[in-house]
Amino acid sequence: MSRIASVFKQTDHTALIAYVTVGYPSIEATLQVVPLLASSGCDIVELGIPFSDPLADGITIQRASFQALQNGVTANICLKVARQLREKVELPLVFMTYFNPVFSYGLQQFCNACGQSGIDGLIVPDLPPEEGSELEVTTRRQGLDLIYLLAPTSTEQRIKLVAERSRGFIYLISVTGVTGARDRLPADLQAFVAKVRRVAAQPICVGFGISTPEQARQVAHIADGVIVGSRIIQYMEIRDNFVSLERFVKGLRSSMKRCSSQGNQV
Repeated sequence: MSRIASVFKQTDHTALIAYVTVGYPSIEATLQVVPLLASSGCDIVELGIPFSDPLADGITIQRASFQALQNGVTANICLKVARQLREKVELPLVFMTYFNPVFSYGLQQFCNACGQSGIDGLIVPDLPPEEGSELEVTTRRQGLDLIYLLAPTSTEQRIKLVAERSRGFIYLISVTGVTGARDRLPADLQAFVAKVRRVAAQPICVGFGISTPEQARQVAHIADGVIVGSRIIQYMEIRDNFVSLERFVKGLRSSMKRCSSQGNQV
């Protein structure tokens, strides 16, 4: 069983998934924060490979990606950081990256390097499943899960295709648009999750816009995983040795535990 699959085999447990941009605000911060996230209740960490044209990301992650690039962070450095983190943590590590860096590196070479670095999966927001067959084959050879995304605008055909081909879990984008903290969750999110669940056997994780413990609790009622990114980045920017970040993540986990104890019923 893969590390990702083992997360979702836990009884009465909703996964908490955190995102950080590798190298923001520094490599040292990434190496410090990921173990902190693990000890504070996160089940999976997404490691964002900085890219110059992050189309799916809002201003917070765009800024983090730009600064990481200014810091000289490359795909090779991200792989090195992943190797160092694998020595520190046991939880699944997933690269979130756009297709261009993977293609430029070479699909086989990149996946080989991911396997050697202890990476468990890939999320590639700009890779549609219709064009993902080559990367699917390559990731399977290395024991990596290729995780596809679905948006509220996804057609029935797209939902069926992702349900057939996504591995590890399915990433549901809660809103049409880019990443970023929001004041409230969309009113039709529960219906969207239910629509996908009728077709898919994989765990369903929801991201984009989740920024408070209350929102995490609401999502945990209807999904198998809660993904938080932009708010994590914002807390990393507070200069208090990540004390506020730790408190925030523990608050997310606490709110989700209460939900799990209630049986994930709305």
